[in-house]
Amino acid sequence: MNKLWGGGPKRQDGSPRDSLDQDREYAPDEHTRLLPNRVESTNYLSPDDPAVSPYNLWSVRIVRYLTILFTILTFVWCTVLLVSTFVTPPGFHTRGSGFFAYSYASLTLANLLFTLIFFAIPSKSVRILSVIMGALLLVNAVLLISVEKTRHEEGWVGMVSVLWALLMSIWTLLTDRLVAWGKVEEEERLTGRAETRRTLAEWTAVLISTIFMVLLVLIVLLIFCTLILRALDAGLAPPGKLFWVDGDKYKIHVYCHGNKTNSEGTKLPTVLLEGGESTVEDGLWQFADDAVKNGSISRYCFVDRPGFAWSDTAPSPLSAGMAVEAISEALARAGEKGPWVLASAGIGSVYSRILSARYSTDIKGLLLIDPLHEDDLNCVGSPGGGFMLWIRGVISPLGLDRIPGALFKGRTKEDRVWGQSAYQTGKFVFAKLQENLVADTLSKRDLASSTAIQNQDVSLSLVSSGVKIREDSGWEGKQRDLSHLTRKLMHWDIVDEAPHRVWDTRKGRDVIEKRLKELVYAA
Repeated sequence: MNKLWGGGPKRQDGSPRDSLDQDREYAPDEHTRLLPNRVESTNYLSPDDPAVSPYNLWSVRIVRYLTILFTILTFVWCTVLLVSTFVTPPGFHTRGSGFFAYSYASLTLANLLFTLIFFAIPSKSVRILSVIMGALLLVNAVLLISVEKTRHEEGWVGMVSVLWALLMSIWTLLTDRLVAWGKVEEEERLTGRAETRRTLAEWTAVLISTIFMVLLVLIVLLIFCTLILRALDAGLAPPGKLFWVDGDKYKIHVYCHGNKTNSEGTKLPTVLLEGGESTVEDGLWQFADDAVKNGSISRYCFVDRPGFAWSDTAPSPLSAGMAVEAISEALARAGEKGPWVLASAGIGSVYSRILSARYSTDIKGLLLIDPLHEDDLNCVGSPGGGFMLWIRGVISPLGLDRIPGALFKGRTKEDRVWGQSAYQTGKFVFAKLQENLVADTLSKRDLASSTAIQNQDVSLSLVSSGVKIREDSGWEGKQRDLSHLTRKLMHWDIVDEAPHRVWDTRKGRDVIEKRLKELVYAA
């Protein structure tokens, strides 16, 4: 019967037809698993097989996509902060330098980028360093927000930047931990055990990522030390008062000392001091105090330009004319109405000349101490100098000069706020960068228009540096040109052994005080 119906068992005789039937029976189709089943399979893959990857897990892939999204958002934020250094968008003005916010944003961007580069190669050393960096960033955030001065200067931009850096450090830590778990999970499923060995390329990647994280931790530590110095400096109270200007965007420091009348009861003009390349407090303040004690003048005031000493920085761009408007507004809010005798040094003479032209009815005299000529504004606004100022500003949060100065050179709060170390602060660097950006354009235009409308009946005295004249062949000609600023030149003195800061020598101080007394009493 079996022979009749052909229902007997099939015989495997090794014929080509039988081999073809077997291939069809075991050929893969759309239902065949690409990877072996974790429980049932005993056919494990090699640990070096590309299929053995944490990217097989949806959780790991989603975390990577989110990290890419956070990196893009951080890059956009970093770009906005970079642009705001040169042109401040509405709402993004920081009353400090803005360099701290930019440093936190750059730090976050670097952390996320390196997380993406070494995403599939987790490292325990990197996780330990991430914990340390997160702890330091937490202390940074607490210190920046809790100190009133730093909170006022950094504003919401700085606080958001440091908090975002903290959150992203936590995110990268959790990401590395998740990838490490996913790597072990896939190795156990696909190879039968967790792989403990690493290839040379993996060890190299671990080494590079560890070195990078050490650098990041060191950067955060330096920023933390600089924040401590800023918190200490916040305890130095200003001698005068701070007044809101420019629609309450930032504060300007005004200080006045003395009486409006002399010992005989005669009302005399107030001397308004304007510093040059440094603050008024660094030399001219002490000189003015001595002049009051000697009876040469009865009263003086000074206003710190935006970014100098206790004054906040202004939004960018800031021309000399804009700074003069802020100074005059601060004086008005302080109730100081003049009349004035303006005494200025170096580049400060640019601001005094603009102030004299715009408020000529209140100006009784001009004393220019080795003033800067308008032809030299192109040197102030040189592109190379501006780039170096920007570089100095970017690295200023690290405190590479301030921290050693405080630890080994005995630099005090006074030194850092208005003294010999003030040039190291981010605020001062930002103010000089603003000065550089528009010196040869907007500021030069402001000065040219002010020169055209200058009151020719204002008394003028000029004191020049003999050292500067000997060093620069064109300096004497420029000083002579400035001596014709008005028709009433009273004196032009050249102090032979005096440097650009003429008041640093005894002879220079005596000449300046003498000419200042003549201007005050001639009014």
